[in-house]
Amino acid sequence: MHEGAATGCYNGVSNMAVMDDKSIVAAQIGREPRAFLRVAVRCPLGFPAVSEQRPYDDEGKPFPTGFYLTCPELVAAVARLEAAGGVERWGEQVLKSRRLRWSLRRANRKQRRLRAKPARPAGRMLDGGASFDLGIGGSRSSLKLKCLHAHVAFALANPGYELGESIVAELEPLWPENCDSRTACGTRVAAD
Repeated sequence: MHEGAATGCYNGVSNMAVMDDKSIVAAQIGREPRAFLRVAVRCPLGFPAVSEQRPYDDEGKPFPTGFYLTCPELVAAVARLEAAGGVERWGEQVLKSRRLRWSLRRANRKQRRLRAKPARPAGRMLDGGASFDLGIGGSRSSLKLKCLHAHVAFALANPGYELGESIVAELEPLWPENCDSRTACGTRVAAD
């Protein structure tokens, strides 16, 4: 796990004053985020990198991705990994490795628990709560990988998820030295 990934604190720098997080996430992903709950992980520059989503949006539509990768640099890096056959390759690794299967099963169970937490009332649920049974990235199978973006986001927000951390390790360096996404992320001002 990368130091500070879950806390947003890197080399003693934390709590960067930025325009509101939801607006930055909207700029990063090119639309208003659905079911936005909070920023779960920040990049070293203090921008949102992973958001946590509510299980249902305000209209009651399910949002099965509990942790959503928002950093444009990371999204692009994972897209390159997927385009190179990463979903299939990691899916094969899961089938071959008891340790990775166990890691995926544990993470899917944790994802289900987090989504069903009573502290996060879903309100209206157009699917009657069926999406609470989905794992990472909305997967119904506890052994099938669907989207590496969701596994990377889950791993960054939940240290100890071995499969996700193995995928993250392929993205080294995790944070680019020169971030080309500052325009998408907005203006960053150091906090007082």
